[in-house]
Amino acid sequence: MKGPLFYSKILLFGEYGIIQDSKGLSIPYNFYNGALKKDENHSESAIKSNESLKKFVVYLEQLQAEQSELVTFNLEALQQDANSGMYFDSSIPQGYGVGSSGALVAAIYDKYANDKITVLENLTREKLLQLKTIFSQMESFFHGKSSGLDPLNSYLSLPILINSKDNIEATGIPSQKSDGKGAVFLLDSGIVGETAPMVGIFMDKMKQEGFRTMLKNQFIKHTDACVDDFLKGDIKSLFRNTKQLSRVVLNHFAPMIPKQFHAIWKAGIDTNAYYLKLCGSGGGGYILGFTEDFQAAKKALTDYKLEVVYNF
Repeated sequence: MKGPLFYSKILLFGEYGIIQDSKGLSIPYNFYNGALKKDENHSESAIKSNESLKKFVVYLEQLQAEQSELVTFNLEALQQDANSGMYFDSSIPQGYGVGSSGALVAAIYDKYANDKITVLENLTREKLLQLKTIFSQMESFFHGKSSGLDPLNSYLSLPILINSKDNIEATGIPSQKSDGKGAVFLLDSGIVGETAPMVGIFMDKMKQEGFRTMLKNQFIKHTDACVDDFLKGDIKSLFRNTKQLSRVVLNHFAPMIPKQFHAIWKAGIDTNAYYLKLCGSGGGGYILGFTEDFQAAKKALTDYKLEVVYNF
């Protein structure tokens, strides 16, 4: 048995901000994917995935018992498949901020949820919010407090615009220029990041009034502007705002940036060769980069592995 593929995602804008009602823009990233599988594969990773899946089943039983009005599953079939060795066969790196647990949640909902909301129906705002709530509850098993956005993105395989907590919509993004010099890229930090501790640091900082003021007047202001610029295709303004955002993150979110990247982060801002920002919660994994000249950025970051996500 092999189920349909579910893809990774990239939150282009909105990390941390969306916890405080900023805008956000999340896009599917088809380079990585995963699917539920049952076969004779007894590799270490398949066994580990199956063990994790069994624990997830126990969590879903509890979720259904407590919130049956929100979502119910065909638990019997799920239990049976988990007991006969089903696992999530995935190329999505864990701890890299590209939604590995989100794709698994989407796959489980797709196969086992009763009365599921499908991609084919008219996706009203209410239905999107309902899906996001279901996914938020499901994914919280993996990292404490999930927004539900990653599984939503993976499940729908569409770009999602977050206007505010209660206002999300599927959206279109400007088509890429295949011959464009500019790019959004991923930089591999080579470090596995964990979401929960990073969110903990953020919540601690939120207790300080100065940090909250900065978040509203600088971080959220530039994040919202970046989302608007990107969707309008206003590249000049986008790079202006991304530079500001990159600087705010370096100054105020330093613990989320691995220490060895502080210098190249600053160098990008100083030279305008590229601007870096967090991809997901930070602490490792991928770092997102924006550049008006990818070849120049590649030269400046010659020691690192870069992957282009989008061309301007």
